[in-house]
Amino acid sequence: MVRAAVLPAVGSPLEITGVELPEPGPGQVRVRLAAAGVCHSDLSLTNGTMRVPVPAVLGHEGAGTVVSVGEAVTHVAPGDAVVLNWAPSCGVCHHCSIGEVWLCSDALTGAGRVYAVTEDGTELHPGLNVAAFAEETVVAANCVLPAPDGVSLEDAALLGCAVLTGWGAVHHSARVREGESVVVYGVGGVGLATLQAARIAGAGPIVAVDVSPEKEALARAAGATEFVLASDATAKDVRRLTGGRGADVAVECVGRAATIRTAWDSTRRGGRTTVVGIGGKDQQVTFHALELFHWGRTLSGCVYGNSDPARDLPVLAEHIRAGRLDPGALVTERITLDGIPGAFDNMLAGKGGRALVVFPRQGA
Repeated sequence: MVRAAVLPAVGSPLEITGVELPEPGPGQVRVRLAAAGVCHSDLSLTNGTMRVPVPAVLGHEGAGTVVSVGEAVTHVAPGDAVVLNWAPSCGVCHHCSIGEVWLCSDALTGAGRVYAVTEDGTELHPGLNVAAFAEETVVAANCVLPAPDGVSLEDAALLGCAVLTGWGAVHHSARVREGESVVVYGVGGVGLATLQAARIAGAGPIVAVDVSPEKEALARAAGATEFVLASDATAKDVRRLTGGRGADVAVECVGRAATIRTAWDSTRRGGRTTVVGIGGKDQQVTFHALELFHWGRTLSGCVYGNSDPARDLPVLAEHIRAGRLDPGALVTERITLDGIPGAFDNMLAGKGGRALVVFPRQGA
């Protein structure tokens, strides 16, 4: 038995309870978690914005150590440090065949399997494939990647979603060039990673926007050269800070219709607006036909940073080892499994950056 955070049903509070895991079968890996990030996507699963089969163990951003492997698993072995990959590519669908692995048609099929049971025998699904809010988990072999050398497991955990997403939003989706101006909406974990990525890309000025004035210090430490407190005048304020034209690139990390619209309005004519935040179906964004023609802007969605983890993790690791990228700077609180509900409350209140669940070391 291991302890895990279980979502009994959409709209229900999480339950921290015992879970019985099977030994890994063919093509599976059992992992002891070292750390797991608390992402806004986990909150979106609890309230039904995103849907997966329930009851489920949530958590999709994590890293740990391989405990055991099933038959035919050769790329990792017991004792190896690994990063969990919640959206593995199948390699054969249309999107994978044209190199768009982040859009893999089969990436989340594993979320539908039964992977464990509770103490009373209730069958559980693995959330977004990997069930990282647990002391240990059993995942498909393609859901683990070797952790980069020279990167702590706490930092490696954040590579599994927040850092990959922020990095990819800048370097793959918006394709920010040196000297371009960037505005980032939302200074949570992904927003902070996006600011760091923009700094590494040589962007400038880099404007951070948030509803909380307490986020300014975090934003500036991550690379923001300017901070704007969100208001009805936000787009005007961003244009003032970017030569009166608007930003070359706007990255929206909130997932609200009003914020997406403001990001669009603060982008210069011919610029790029990238939407990273996950909003609900009720969040309707409207544009009129003439402005689409006149402004010539590009509006694009961004899934998992349009990233290929196998390709991008070594790149991120090199930036970490060189001191250019600091995943730990995203973390504003370290918690246990019991602290996850409180971390969700802080997210809803717009407080802090990333909360990181840190698991006790074996024997500690």
